[in-house]
Amino acid sequence: MVTSAYAGAVRVLLVDGANVVGSRPDGWWRDRAGAAQRLQQQLAGADLPADRVVLLLEGAARRGVEPGDRDAVRTVHATASGDDAIVEEAETAVREGHDVTVVTADRGLRARVEAAGAAVVGPSWLLQRL
Repeated sequence: MVTSAYAGAVRVLLVDGANVVGSRPDGWWRDRAGAAQRLQQQLAGADLPADRVVLLLEGAARRGVEPGDRDAVRTVHATASGDDAIVEEAETAVREGHDVTVVTADRGLRARVEAAGAAVVGPSWLLQRL
């Protein structure tokens, strides 16, 4: 039996961490783990139009935030393709009847999550709210 990560119908905001961090030329490439940690902290402190915020991290950024729930943000580590992990998270939440919005500027990922039934906003939408 699979246990759902989402309880009841909720508004889920699924954040493509690499895409959001990479959208700002602030030196993130020198410390990917630190950039991921800063994004997680900003998400935790923001008043976002979501019941549940999920931050997906891949590669070196995973060292910045442990997976699991912390400060109102659920962090997921991609073990392979970050895009595949985001699509899987979106499909699961949509299948469970949740309203899912994915934050990414990646056109290929955007098409995949929209096909799964999720809405998409760009990183600038999120950054304006942090």
